[in-house]
Amino acid sequence: MMGAGKTTIGRSLAKMLGREFIDLDQAIEARCGVPVSHIFEVEGEEGFRKRETLMLDEYSRQPGIVLATGGGAVLAAQNRHMLAERGVVVYLRASDDELYRRVAKDRNRPLLQTANPRARVTELLAQRAPLYEEVAHVAFDTGSMPIAQAAGALVQLLKSTTVPS
Repeated sequence: MMGAGKTTIGRSLAKMLGREFIDLDQAIEARCGVPVSHIFEVEGEEGFRKRETLMLDEYSRQPGIVLATGGGAVLAAQNRHMLAERGVVVYLRASDDELYRRVAKDRNRPLLQTANPRARVTELLAQRAPLYEEVAHVAFDTGSMPIAQAAGALVQLLKSTTVPS
């Protein structure tokens, strides 16, 4: 979910594991040459989601990376299947209050450009949390611990987790 720490924790996790880190939204922006918010403006969410699925298919085939997807990537069944089959999926969990606190001042979140962004965070989390749970091999509560500590705890959790093959 937006604000859960996917990019920040993912980057730290990749460094600890000696792996390349890829943020899927940043990869989409680099390929398209415009921000995600612009893609939403021009093509709508549907257009963005099509691009997201194509890029997820490409990057989820790369071995040995840490990949942070956008929070809505789980909306498409095809994406959930790719994620579950091609890697170890970590659901970075946080409460709607914590998520909103983290993203409240970020004006680059197209889905929060509403009259009540706080309610929108709660709505999105309610919609997406079951999908995150469905696809995740591991769930990790991000809480308020420092990034390095969270990434270290996640490394330990991953080491002790048996992932179905």
